[in-house]
Amino acid sequence: MDIKFTGKTALVTGAGQGIGRAIAKRLFQHGAEVFALSKSPENLQSLLREAPGIHTVTVDLEDWEATEKAVKGLGHIDLLVNNAGVAILEPFLDIKSGSFDKLFNVNLKAVINVSQIVAKQMIDSKIGGSIVHVSSQASQAPLKDHAVYCSTKAALDMLCKVMALELGQHKIRVNCVNPTVVLTEMGKLGWSDPSKADPMLAGIPLGRFAEVEEVVDAVVYLLSDRASMIHGTTLPVDGGFLAC
Repeated sequence: MDIKFTGKTALVTGAGQGIGRAIAKRLFQHGAEVFALSKSPENLQSLLREAPGIHTVTVDLEDWEATEKAVKGLGHIDLLVNNAGVAILEPFLDIKSGSFDKLFNVNLKAVINVSQIVAKQMIDSKIGGSIVHVSSQASQAPLKDHAVYCSTKAALDMLCKVMALELGQHKIRVNCVNPTVVLTEMGKLGWSDPSKADPMLAGIPLGRFAEVEEVVDAVVYLLSDRASMIHGTTLPVDGGFLAC
């Protein structure tokens, strides 16, 4: 499927590494002007060496005011990918206040902040646009030691639906992509222990974890005009995990 984003401007959060980095590079390859946002200048400099021409934005998404200033300064955005996220794993009985706050601040509150700014600009331009949130299969399936993380992703899915309900009249499409474990560098390290990986793999009918590019494919498709009637969805990229 030939997808082009020539003439479009995209913003990808959490673009310094992993899935976000791959999304930013793919959108750039498809012709978009890309703003890659991360709190790590080192990761952004590394990204620039791989894809000269991408614009970088260094800001901590937990800082509401700094994020608002940075995103407003970018001008009109046609395509937004809210990819940034954190995971702090704690058993339910050991959940700490600081962990709760950080997870919700990054995984949900920052998404609201960035999306409000971008959506208002889309409305003002009367052009519309497309927004994709990177959620997780953990939004719909409980995982041990993931109580708060699962809760943030469930909230993100519902945020997607409400945004779709309210923004559709402005020709702004909003969707979620919900991956299983993804084999980023971090994912490979975190799931290298068979005692941890095997029980999860046993619940995936395809019998494997997702590759980064498989998640990128789904995000790019939902951003594109090829998905022009897809709105308010949560798209699993999970090998059938949620079907069982």
